[in-house]
Amino acid sequence: MIVAGSMIGSGIFIVSADIGREVGSTGWLLMVWLVGGLLTLIAALSYGELAAMMPYAGGQYVYLREAYGPLWGFLYGWTLFVVIQTGTIAAVAVAFARFLGVLVPAISQQPIFHYGRFSLAPTSLVAIFILGLLAWSNATGLKTGKWVQNVFTLTKIAALIGLILLGLCVGANSLATGANFKHMWAANTTQAVGGTAISTPLAGLGLMLALGAAMVGSLFSCDSWNNITFTAGEVKNPKRNLPLSLLLGVGLVTTLYFLANIAYLVTLPLAGTPGAATAASRGIQFATNDRVATALIEVIVGPKAALIMAVLIMISTFGCINGLVLAGARVYYAMARDGLFFASIGKLNSRGVPRNGLILQSIWASLLALSGTYSDLLDYVMFAVLIFYVLTIGGLFALRRKRPDAERPYRAWGYPIVPAIYLVVSALIALDLLISPKTRGNTWPGVLLVLAGVPVFFLWSRRRPAGAGPLAQAAE
Repeated sequence: MIVAGSMIGSGIFIVSADIGREVGSTGWLLMVWLVGGLLTLIAALSYGELAAMMPYAGGQYVYLREAYGPLWGFLYGWTLFVVIQTGTIAAVAVAFARFLGVLVPAISQQPIFHYGRFSLAPTSLVAIFILGLLAWSNATGLKTGKWVQNVFTLTKIAALIGLILLGLCVGANSLATGANFKHMWAANTTQAVGGTAISTPLAGLGLMLALGAAMVGSLFSCDSWNNITFTAGEVKNPKRNLPLSLLLGVGLVTTLYFLANIAYLVTLPLAGTPGAATAASRGIQFATNDRVATALIEVIVGPKAALIMAVLIMISTFGCINGLVLAGARVYYAMARDGLFFASIGKLNSRGVPRNGLILQSIWASLLALSGTYSDLLDYVMFAVLIFYVLTIGGLFALRRKRPDAERPYRAWGYPIVPAIYLVVSALIALDLLISPKTRGNTWPGVLLVLAGVPVFFLWSRRRPAGAGPLAQAAE
């Protein structure tokens, strides 16, 4: 439930519009989702070996630390706290508030107070309230967090299955299927100019660059599956259950995402007219505010679609926030146990959970929500997220060499060929993000943000108490 619940947020309901504009064909749209899902599944199967080998709180932070040394683990934890985890939490909490505003119009994005980058609006107040509520509920014990996660994840999985069935069984029509599947591989990039869609054919290097940029959307929608590894210290029989949860959770979500896109394509034409009067005329590419799932329901039930989707996305985002809040604090706890974060974060409360980490995470995510910078920051670090995944899979090879005799209750499927495929493909996508005109402006600031953690690491290292270090929590 943590794997699936953290993965399914709001991305699957909106990202297909942007991918559709990037690649301009149904075949390449589905290929982007398929490759994104397969890459995520390969990574999850590879992480399973690391998780079973080192079932400690902190997960990916621990793997990087053990494979390459404390600096690399810290840089991951630093970026996770500053942007990756907290920025995602802030973004999803604001998304929850905005969709609540569809049901309660008084909850608007209109600021009631503004100072510099900080803006206080009803939506940000709701987002902060949700963050505080989930930090408090998770601080009361793991059972509360587990209950919330199970209920909301099961509900949104059922709702997503309902959306898929609605599209496949009720919304499917010959106009959409005829338009979408006649020329599946005729790629083009499309943008709105006034009320007209302007398309430019893609081929060769241009197509490859467009596909790499489009992959960001599918990979981001599939992200956060690794959060289960952060909680490894509290999982029963982790050597069995961690690899199993990664396989089942990622496999389930990948399948649902692909089927959801099939449902979109049999209900709505991919190409459309910007600002047209009906959802069918706007198509997937120009769905209002990129809300493709809302457009699907609008074709079937009419104007009530916005209300139905608002409820669905609120359920989805609430469960997503809870999974992210629950898992993230465990990384900061592991860092603190290694003497690389505030000492108070490395303590558990009477309920056996890192309450201080939950509180600090909530405060920083709230500040990001108030400042509105989370969106820019997340754009900046998508490259870094991918690089850390590459480094972690590379750590699988490093640890096989450094610790050949270590106990490995589960071994990565298809090693070394399958993990190597992930490394090559992900490295090519990362290179694309560095050189593509559309993404490179956001990529380089992300690199600098990660590197900013280097001097911070050395400052923390100087303050490191005797006895703290990589073996501290293992010994405990």
